[in-house]
Amino acid sequence: MKTVIGISGLYHDSAAAVVRGNDILAAAQEERFSRTKHDPRFPRLALEYCVSQAGGRDAVDAVAFYEDTVLSFDRVLKNAIESAPGTESIWPLAAASQLGQKFALPARLGAAVGPKAADNVFLVDHHTSHAASAFYPSPHDDAAIVVVDGIGEWASTTVALGKANRIESLSQISYPHSLGLLFSAFTYHCGLKVNSGEYKLMGLAPYGEPRYVQRVLDTLIDLREDGSFRLNTEYFAFMTSDTMTNEAFEAVMGCPRREPESQLTVEYMDIAASCQAIIDLAMLRISRHALKLTGSRNLCLAGGVALNCVTNGKLLKSLPEMENIWIQPAAGDAGGALGAALHVAHAAWNEPRQTGSGLRDAQKGSLLGPDYAPDTIEQALQEAGVVYHRAADTTDHVERVARALADGLIVGRFDGRMEFGPRALGNRSIIADPRRPDGQTHINLRIKFRESWRPFAPVVLDDKVSEYFEMEKESPYMLLVADVRQHLRHSVDWSNFRDGDADMMKVLNQPRSTLPSITHVDYSARVQTVDAERNPAFHQLLSRFNALTGCPVLINTSFNQRGEPIVCEPADAVRCFINTGIDVLAIGPFVVFKSEQSAEIKAQEGKIEYELD
Repeated sequence: MKTVIGISGLYHDSAAAVVRGNDILAAAQEERFSRTKHDPRFPRLALEYCVSQAGGRDAVDAVAFYEDTVLSFDRVLKNAIESAPGTESIWPLAAASQLGQKFALPARLGAAVGPKAADNVFLVDHHTSHAASAFYPSPHDDAAIVVVDGIGEWASTTVALGKANRIESLSQISYPHSLGLLFSAFTYHCGLKVNSGEYKLMGLAPYGEPRYVQRVLDTLIDLREDGSFRLNTEYFAFMTSDTMTNEAFEAVMGCPRREPESQLTVEYMDIAASCQAIIDLAMLRISRHALKLTGSRNLCLAGGVALNCVTNGKLLKSLPEMENIWIQPAAGDAGGALGAALHVAHAAWNEPRQTGSGLRDAQKGSLLGPDYAPDTIEQALQEAGVVYHRAADTTDHVERVARALADGLIVGRFDGRMEFGPRALGNRSIIADPRRPDGQTHINLRIKFRESWRPFAPVVLDDKVSEYFEMEKESPYMLLVADVRQHLRHSVDWSNFRDGDADMMKVLNQPRSTLPSITHVDYSARVQTVDAERNPAFHQLLSRFNALTGCPVLINTSFNQRGEPIVCEPADAVRCFINTGIDVLAIGPFVVFKSEQSAEIKAQEGKIEYELD
């Protein structure tokens, strides 16, 4: 079997991955090592990690990049010419990127992985990389594949058929017509940060009403029954500047762009709700068309839009012709590194796939990053000067952490291999009892230092999911939204919300269910299921918490503070524990209680600077 390194980067969310045959050995984003969120640079540190997991440079047979740089330059050049004279400001930057780093990329790739792989350097089409990342790790022998993002080289939407170890592209929609760019335009208009604030727009949408949907369909996008679409580019600025929208867009929406960090008013909530409804409708039509076109009853998704778990949940409920859905956990550009490597393995080396009944998937729970030995963890604890305990064994450790959670404490959990993709899935997570009435506000303000209205996800034992959520399928990668069961809900008083000052706290402070900390204002939740096969240690902890409390659900949010990537190394976790309101650090075989720390360490809580995200 051949060993292939995949690399993505030089735009945003750089990453590296390594596969041997169809076996995924490792994958990680550069941001986790560099500590620069969404780091776009060449993934030097992530690459070093993946090479080490492959067995060294001599073990690597080929290297693949997730984009055809020649086709990307073709798009940049043609856009600059066709949109002139409005492109004077963006052309120098685009040209420097394309003519500088990317044209020299093949030589750099070969040098980075060693002489053996330097003879096998592949540039893989961007949407082919995404499609490969979605289909090849899935458990399905055949599937309709839908890739939707901002932009590849030219393509923004691709429908393909995956069968055995081959992928065939069937149809595409090209730049500047893009659902990803449409969603980013609305993100920008609502005063949120493009390429990182899109998930905030998704979380904001339930506070509003989709009253602008028809206006958007009449003016901004021509969306057809088969899911094909065209944007009216007169209302967008991304073709000629580094902004997303223009005055014409503002005129259609009836309000100016919101100033970042200013108060969120009802009109922007309604705009968020309307944008989410458009994405839901478009993805439903595209996916239905893809299933019909391919004749498959399995659907695989990738591309940045596939991270919209609200839309994914609606696909699950609204496509009776679909039996199964599988979404790449690192659906954005980082996952392109994995897809590029898998594409080369199957297309160039004809590596077979393993599929069939009983196989969950080949993604290994997306626990593909580094883990750390107890000695390394203990050294980080000693260097930080914290008081800590070493558990006698795994059972003792689980018992201590489960009881802390049952007592209402907030736990930072650092265990095993780090997750690949934007979601923390238990190994680099902040976890807590979802029954705490103040859990959402407390964690947002004292630990995450972010907007109090942002929802948290539940993690639930896989055999209990249907008892608490309107979901029968598993959701191991936190990529599907489902409603909390009717019998668990409490009524919410929305009176005077729209006519008053739209104070979100009036809604947030009302318990919306028996699990208030994970129930969004529309009774939805971004569900993660955990099973003993993919993550036995986390499953054991959740099972013990259930035994102590009768509740098989926990809050699960990423282990980081605002403006920083998810923690990677032990020192990152210890620093986040000290700087934030986390009560307990469960790290490897050790347990650290904030209450036992010195006054000097306790005084460091909250005294941090962070970038806005």
